[in-house]
Order: sequence, then C-alpha cells, then structure tokens
Amino acid sequence: MPIQQATRAVGRADLGEALHEYNPEGSYIANQVFPTRGVPKKASTLSVITRENKKLAETKHSNGAAYNRVSLISEDLSYKCEDYGLEAQLTDDDRANYASDYDAEEETVQLLYDKILAAREIRAKNLAFNTTLFTGSDLFTDNSGSPWDNIATKILDQIAAAIEKVRRNTGVKPDSLTIGAASLLNMKKNTEIKDLFSGVKVVTPQMIVQELPAILDLKNVFVGGDIYDSAAEGQSFSSSDIWPDDYALVFKQHNGHLKSPGLGRTLLWEELSPGEINVTEYREEQTKSDVYRVDNYMVEKMFDPYFGHLIQIDA
Repeated sequence: MPIQQATRAVGRADLGEALHEYNPEGSYIANQVFPTRGVPKKASTLSVITRENKKLAETKHSNGAAYNRVSLISEDLSYKCEDYGLEAQLTDDDRANYASDYDAEEETVQLLYDKILAAREIRAKNLAFNTTLFTGSDLFTDNSGSPWDNIATKILDQIAAAIEKVRRNTGVKPDSLTIGAASLLNMKKNTEIKDLFSGVKVVTPQMIVQELPAILDLKNVFVGGDIYDSAAEGQSFSSSDIWPDDYALVFKQHNGHLKSPGLGRTLLWEELSPGEINVTEYREEQTKSDVYRVDNYMVEKMFDPYFGHLIQIDA
C-alpha cells in the first residue's frame, strides 16, 4: 500500500485516467528506447544480464562423474529514482471564464504532462545519443564523412554495419533503430532507399518506417519527432529537435524480465508512482485558485551499452 501522508492535496484518479488516454501531439519515444519497469524501492540495486553469458562451457560428460555446472552471469547495478513533477494554477476567474470553451482541468494537467514528457524525452536522448558512454570502435562509428543528408550515402550499409557490431559484441541480434525526425526526412530523399520503392511516385516517411524493419531484419524503428523552444526566457521562439539528426542508435530493446538482455530501462518507483503518473489537486485560498500537480519517481538506466551501437550520421 502507498504510504499515506497528512496533506491538503487530493488525488485526482479521474484526471490521471484521462492522461493515460491522452495522445500528445509530440512524437515521444523515450518509453520505447528505455521501456518502463516498476521497482519496489526508490534507490537500491538490481541484477541485469551481461554479455559474459556467451562464454563457452565444456559439455562433454564422463560416466560416473558430475556434470559441469554453469550459472547465469549478471551484474548488480545501483539506481536512484528521482522525483519529477510540475504544478499549474487554475484561478476561479479562469475556470469560470473558459467554462464554455474547454475543460480547464484537463487542459491544465495535459499541459503539465506534455512538459514532463518532453523533459523525460531529453533525458532519454542524452543517455541514448551519448558519445561518452558509446566510445571506442565496438560502440561508436563516426560516419559524418558520409552524412545522411547526402542523397548518395549508403545509409542501409551503415545501419547494417552497426547491427553486426552489436551481434559480434554480445551474441544478441539488435532489434531496434532510433533516429530523429530530420534523419527520417533525409532517408526519404536518399537515392538507395527511394530505389527500394520503385514504381511508387511519392515515398512517404510512414512507408519508410513500415518497411525498414523488414529490409534491415529489425522489429522497430523509433522516430523522435518532438521539439522544444531553446530560446531564453523572454526571447523569440527558437525551435530545436530533441532527437537531432547527428546520430542514430541501433540496439536491443529491453522488453522482458531483468534477466533478459537489452540496452536499458526506465525504472519507476511503484510505491509513490503506482500508476506511472500521479495527479493531485489542492486549494490555494490566498490566490483563489486550485493547484494541479503531475509527478512521478523514475530514472532512465543504461544496463549495458554493448547492446547498442551509436553511429554519427552528420558533422
């Protein structure tokens, strides 16, 4: 049972349910690159599978002797879930003024949720497109000399080489590719990729996303399409991609139990985030307002970078 604390805040399960059904405008992929998994403690350790399980073992057995024994090799990783959340104020005046235009409560919590998702997206991007974690020839390939914005670049060969790197490093075949929306548009213009759709007058980004997994023997192509305003407060709007066109990541998605191989997870503290997102409301009489809060406890965790390979695809 969640810990009950004395508080003026009231849980709004109805608004939380509405957020689960809400489909944000942005193309958020953090939950695909690092799928969510609940953990019982805010901070602790967990055991994850490593590539060391690919070591050979002697299987020949002699009559009367004990069989050779092996054990599952795992690594204990520490983690600490962080408290993430935002609040928004809805005044009595605004509630009454906009009552005939839209549901002010739902619009308020959706605004909060969008900003929380964008912040999570940036954290996931910083972990996935990380040249400090992905370093050395086993984990990183610099293809900036043959960038994807050049229509003659052999994009499929670059991806295939990264797939082979992961397979050779771990014995596990990767199943996913992560790119930014601008990179997908570059793929749409690429001569080699356009030739795969001979007879089609217009090759759409959706067609590429649907067909690439079969062409590359992958399961998933995740395209991060959300943007944010990178300008300082008070300055004119400046659009920036969360997932830039500088990198692409090939990886094995961790979508099973912790003893299955994969790149990483988003760990969610179940005690205080039982539904992944919490929505609460409290009254602020001095401002004649209701205040809405959306929050959760989580951390994006890289289990083993060898289950991925990062390629630089632009200078």
